[in-house]
Amino acid sequence: MAKTASYNQICNSFLVLLVLSVIPPSTVAFSFGFYAATCPAAELMVRSTVRSASSVDPTVPGKLLRLLFHDCFVEGCDGSVLVEGNGTERSDPANRSLGGFEVIDSAKRTLEIFCPGTVSCADIVVLAARDAVEFTGGPSVEVPTGRRDGKISAASNVRPNIVDTSFSVDQMMNLFSSKGLSADDLVILSGAHTIGSAHCSAFSDRFRRNPNGKLTLIDASLDGAYADELMRRCPAGAASSATVENDPATAFVFDNQYYRNILSHKGLFQSDSVLISDGRTRAQVESFAKDQIGFFENWAQSFLKLSSVGVKSGDEGEIRLSCSTNNV
Repeated sequence: MAKTASYNQICNSFLVLLVLSVIPPSTVAFSFGFYAATCPAAELMVRSTVRSASSVDPTVPGKLLRLLFHDCFVEGCDGSVLVEGNGTERSDPANRSLGGFEVIDSAKRTLEIFCPGTVSCADIVVLAARDAVEFTGGPSVEVPTGRRDGKISAASNVRPNIVDTSFSVDQMMNLFSSKGLSADDLVILSGAHTIGSAHCSAFSDRFRRNPNGKLTLIDASLDGAYADELMRRCPAGAASSATVENDPATAFVFDNQYYRNILSHKGLFQSDSVLISDGRTRAQVESFAKDQIGFFENWAQSFLKLSSVGVKSGDEGEIRLSCSTNNV
């Protein structure tokens, strides 16, 4: 209880100032309690849907959090990653491993029954990711709503706008900067890898099995024993659907274990491991590895910034009746 109180005190102190600093002036409808009059139970309905899905499948929270990143980094937080069809963001190979769509669709169906044409899919994605973090032990974050759904969803926009697991710190910083996010945000938001899982293809180029069955590390920053375990979990010829948890220690708990893993050279991706090889990011990794409360407090602020990237209003967007299809 003491930890929660500490988090809330600091978060509330910065909340209004932070949001005002990252929301474009034209997005006047984007606010806390946006649905208070039009759909007062909106956040509760999303929360209930996420809780129900997560209780059945513990991998759901990680999927919902990843979905938010892939949405907000391409065209902003506008639900464009949800649209199905040839040539859409969702059809790009980089997004084919995404999950959690059925949870968003379920929440949308419920909202359309009680508040038709009112709550955007973009807001559902943000609220679902926020709730996913809280349900797995992370901080509770109050977020503004009022996003509108984007009308553009193009596969060609995906690759230039998402982090590849082989990226260097410079490459990640440049991409984050283009979204209005800082180097600190990069380290903080990378902490999302404390939950979720990844397909073998996302990290299998970091090692190889020799003809004699022994391991050869291609990426020397990876712990040998951990690499052996990964190779066992992802043997040659493994199914394309095979996955490994991002965090080998506390796979389904949102905590600061991710940073401890990196310092132990057990970051699953190369883009994780490079955070301790660069002086601009290592100190923060070391700090969060020792201080979970500090990580949570910083997470709340960076999550607000991430979920405010490229928010659309007015004619820039719409309120989709189905999250997988643009309105006619």
